[in-house]
Amino acid sequence: MKKYLAEMIGTMVLVLMGCGAAVFAGAVQPFASVGTLGVALAFGLSVLAMVYTIGKISGCHINPAITLGMLVSKKISSKDATMYMLFQVIGAIIGSAILYVLAKDSGSTTTLTGANGYTSVLPAFVAETVFTFIFLLVVFGSTSKGADNKFAGIAIGLSLTLIHIVCIPITGTSVNPARSIAPAIFEMVQGNGAAMGQLWLFIVAPFLGAIIAAVVWKAIDTAKE
Repeated sequence: MKKYLAEMIGTMVLVLMGCGAAVFAGAVQPFASVGTLGVALAFGLSVLAMVYTIGKISGCHINPAITLGMLVSKKISSKDATMYMLFQVIGAIIGSAILYVLAKDSGSTTTLTGANGYTSVLPAFVAETVFTFIFLLVVFGSTSKGADNKFAGIAIGLSLTLIHIVCIPITGTSVNPARSIAPAIFEMVQGNGAAMGQLWLFIVAPFLGAIIAAVVWKAIDTAKE
């Protein structure tokens, strides 16, 4: 249960800080604008901080795509994988709920929870699949046997930052189904069902990218089990 609670807390922090930066300090409010780079750093730094906070407890997946990749790689049991994903979504919902309360009377003209979205299906699907694949490769490589694991959090956090810099203009960047599910729920509370209608892509594409990454990493990894 400690592992599951750690995943819940970590995902809550990721959604609150990352999506919070998009809502409160994106390009909509010039007096506090951090732009795409700032939002990308908020997501990356959130992951980096959580890796060194809860990594020793749960491994700090805080992302169902990472958990699926670990399951495919047989690095986690199916029971733990299921519970990880459940508590990740719960944590994301808590983070989005806090953000919704903070943002609903703020006068922000953006979405109140930083929901993902796209204008064209094919580029969005390709982006989410490919960038999740890249992200998972970094996770596998930086945490593998023989790697300098002390710096894994830095590699993972910076890679997520890089992914956001490129992908934010395409989809707002998910590469994390829990990060997309919770904001979409609160968009519906706000009276906008568009994010929920597009949510399938932000579940299917990251999961596909994670599976491909697990297969590719197994093929190229030189460490013996």
